[in-house]
This record gives sequence, structure tokens and C-alpha cells, in this order.
Amino acid sequence: MQIAFIGLGRMGAPIAARLLAAGHALVVHDVNREAMGALAGQGATPADSPAEACSGAQLVLTCLPGPPEVETAVMGPQGLLQGMAPGAIHADLSSNSVAVVRRVHAALAARECTMLDAPVSGGVGGARDGTLQCMVGGRHEAFEQIQPVLQAFCSKVSHMGEVGCGTVVKLSHNLAYIATRSVLAECFTLGVKAGVEPERLLEAFRGSAFGQGLMLSHFLPEMVFKGRFEPVRFSMRLAHKDVGLATALGREFDVPMPMGALTEQLMVEALARGWADKDYGTAFLLQEERAGVQVRSRG
Repeated sequence: MQIAFIGLGRMGAPIAARLLAAGHALVVHDVNREAMGALAGQGATPADSPAEACSGAQLVLTCLPGPPEVETAVMGPQGLLQGMAPGAIHADLSSNSVAVVRRVHAALAARECTMLDAPVSGGVGGARDGTLQCMVGGRHEAFEQIQPVLQAFCSKVSHMGEVGCGTVVKLSHNLAYIATRSVLAECFTLGVKAGVEPERLLEAFRGSAFGQGLMLSHFLPEMVFKGRFEPVRFSMRLAHKDVGLATALGREFDVPMPMGALTEQLMVEALARGWADKDYGTAFLLQEERAGVQVRSRG
């Protein structure tokens, strides 16, 4: 398959290299000519613009820093709109915004082209090793058509739903991943300042509920998705007590704990609802109420 690849940065370059190794004909473009030269040395054909790169391509992949760069690459001067042939597919591997995804999708649809949002996760190492996860939104037939190409650099490729859904999943995941780091920063600075060696903390975390991944393997699929918060495994009263003890320890050792304090207030709100003897996971209902949506399986 002839592929145009736009964006040869830290993620794009190793992804493009894997496509070349898989035997695909690749035309590449990047504002950094040195990056294009490096890929040309591996067999790619450099192009002076996105429009030139995608001329004759069946599939166009973009891997760019963010929404402004994607929008420019598609709709700017000498962008993809100027060169893509009807029937071609554009799959955006970038971390994009849903609004830009939809604008690009509409613009390409007017040219009889298909757009898929296909953000990847797994970092530079995953790009080099071909172990990325790709979360694809858009027309299922187009997804199936390009899935073998995506598998050249991804070990997991999944269709998430209509256009934009891949981006929603990527942004949701990254928020969870980054926010969890903030919580861990509070927990580990608290533990170390209170006298525990960091290696001992890590050992305990790995062996306990958090390290065993029970949030993803049990809490979400078995409790939240099914709306089953009984029988009570750990009461709200006890959860509030433990969080309060942790924030009190933080005050004793002068450790700022804004994430812990927010969690404690969530527990207070749950207690005020009369949920003291309910499972502490019931606090999830408070966010559902605020968001105006229930996180439930349809099956």
C-alpha cells in the first residue's frame, strides 16, 4: 500500500521506520528536512508539502504535536485537502481535539475522502518496538481496511466507535494516567517524609489492591458498569476514616496533599447523603450525578 506519512518527530519517525520495514511504499513530509533525510536513507521518498506527499496515496497518516498542526497539515496551504484523491483514507495518530477531528472529517468528507482518528499510546519505546495501542474512531469499513497497516507498529488495534471516539478514549486515558501520578506524588512524599523507605512503599503498593489493578479488573467492570455496589466490601465510613488519617498525617509532616483533600471532601459529601454504610465505591455516583451520565454496560 502506498502511504503518505506527515510528521517525523519522536513518535512519527520510529513509526514510519516500522512501516518501511514492513514493506510499505512511504512518501514522507516534515518541516524538519533532516528528519526527512533520515527516513529517505531507509527507503522513504521525501516530499516538500503534505499535498505533494499524499498525491496518489491510498492512506495518509499524520503524527503531529497537536490540534493546530493537524488542522494546518490538512486545511492549510499545500495541505492534504489539496492533494488527497477521492477514496483515500486519512488516519490521524496525533493526540488531537475532538473539535478539530470533526472539522477535518467534514472537510475531507466533502472531498469524498475518509478520516479516522487513530491516536496511539505507548511512548517512543512502543513506537520503536511496535507495541503501541491504537484507538480508532470512524467508519468501521475504513478501520478494517487499514488495520493491517496499523499492526505494523501496534500490538493492540481497537475500533472505539464513530469518528472522534478514538480521541475521547486517548484523552480520558491520559487524564487518568497523569492525574494518578499526582496522587502517587502525594502518597510517596508523605510516606518517605513520615519515615518509610521508597522501595518499601513500592513493594507494598505492588502487592496491595492498587498494584493488583483491581480498579480496572473489578471495580469498573463488575461494580460500576453493572451498577452493583452491594454487597459492601469496604464501607464509606471506613474509607472516610482512612483518607482522613492520611491527610492528618500530611498536616503533621507538612506534606501538601491537595488531591487527598479533594478525595476527603468527596467522602464527606457521600456521608452527608447518608451513605456511611454503603460501599465506598458508591462515591462514583456523585460524579455521575454531576456529569449527567451513568457509566453502565449496554449488554
